[in-house]
Amino acid sequence: MADIGSITQQNISSATSGTSTTEKNSLGQEEFLTLLVAQLENQDPLNPTDATEFTAQLAQYSQLEQLFNLNTAMDEMTLAQNNSQRISALSLIGKEVLVSGDTFSFDQQPVEIGYRIDDTVTEGTLRIEDSTGATVATIELTDLDQGNHTITWDGKNEEGDFFSSGTYTIDIQATGANDLSVAAVTALIRSEVTGVKMDGGTPKLETSSGYYAIDEIHGAYDQSTQQPENAEPTDG
Repeated sequence: MADIGSITQQNISSATSGTSTTEKNSLGQEEFLTLLVAQLENQDPLNPTDATEFTAQLAQYSQLEQLFNLNTAMDEMTLAQNNSQRISALSLIGKEVLVSGDTFSFDQQPVEIGYRIDDTVTEGTLRIEDSTGATVATIELTDLDQGNHTITWDGKNEEGDFFSSGTYTIDIQATGANDLSVAAVTALIRSEVTGVKMDGGTPKLETSSGYYAIDEIHGAYDQSTQQPENAEPTDG
């Protein structure tokens, strides 16, 4: 007769791996009960199944059922979370978001960029570079508190003319508490959400600066909301 214990362990492994479908999970439970009933029907009347062993088999079945239920509950939770992210992403269309990123598109209009400080910083410099790597603006970071900080760059040179439209890059250099270490400062970009890409499990926000996941967003604003400038740019 088949070993119920071995089949139980096999089904438990299948449940915890998360690869079994609902149909296979149900079949595994039915197989276990079928074998258990067959064992009782075909036991030797003169040597019946040991009560302790039978109790252990029932406990194994209970454990198996709980694992299947847990696996199903986690699948439902993941689905609910994905649906919630989709709704949240769709509600951001038309709004502006502050996201982690060091590359942005410039179309000869002032742009909102920024930086995030998570550690102690004593001084820092933000440089804006064009597609050739040349520095077009240098901004000394004046607000060194931990958190998000935004800056409005007008995109103009010393003569007051706009730089060429195109892709620009943010490069930040910051010094840590002991004046020797390099502090980690994250570049931020504020961009309008123009659409949502639903491919895959996690929705992606489509902006003029690229695609971003929900967990990459540091803030969301109506387009009319303006953030105070925290530093003044120095061209060159």
